[in-house]
Parts: sequence; C-alpha cells; structure tokens
Amino acid sequence: MPGVFDRLQIKIADKQTEGGITALDLADLPPALRKIMRLMLRELEMNYSRLCEAMDAVPEADRLSRADLDYALTTLSEQAWLIRIGEKEKAIYKTNMRRKAGSTLMDGIWSNLNDKLNK
Repeated sequence: MPGVFDRLQIKIADKQTEGGITALDLADLPPALRKIMRLMLRELEMNYSRLCEAMDAVPEADRLSRADLDYALTTLSEQAWLIRIGEKEKAIYKTNMRRKAGSTLMDGIWSNLNDKLNK
C-alpha cells in the first residue's frame, strides 16, 4: 500500500510543468504539508531558521519534528510547491503560485465590434 507521500507524488507529478499551485490545491495536501504551505502563504518567503521558529510556535500536538519538517520541505520543493534557494540552514523558501489564466472576454468584445464595423 503506497504511503501518503507516494500518493501525493503520483497525484501532482505534473505540477512541475504547470508552473506552481493554486490555493485550491492545498485541500489535497496531507496535513503536515498543508501546515507548512499555510505558513508559507502568510509570509510568501521564509528562510529555514524562520520556518523552524514558526513551527516551534505551533501547538505541540500540531508541531512537526525537524526531521519531518526537513522531509516535508524537500517534498514540497521537489514537487514545485515551494522554490528553494540555497541549501540546508541557509535555504530560503518561496511559494510557487500558478499564474492565473487571462480573461478572453476582451478578445470576444473586440472581435464582435470589428465584425460589426466591417459589415
């Protein structure tokens, strides 16, 4: 039986090519990864020591150990949920939000006006 992280890897393997995540994707994350992403969405950019401080401030029942935090950060970085700059304790993490699709409403308005003017 595959583990939570294995299923997550399979489910969002294509996220790397899409260029990030949307806020709705957070609901699909396991609780440990969701906690980190919620922290990251508040700050948008955090270094490793700040992430450790933020995790220490979480109630003990919800707190991740350093090993679990490191594993979760590596998993989120590999799956393009986070962008990691640097290594180990000097790493800086940023959220990798997907660009929103542009509206096609204006294209339709201008083409309709153009068609009417040409008649």
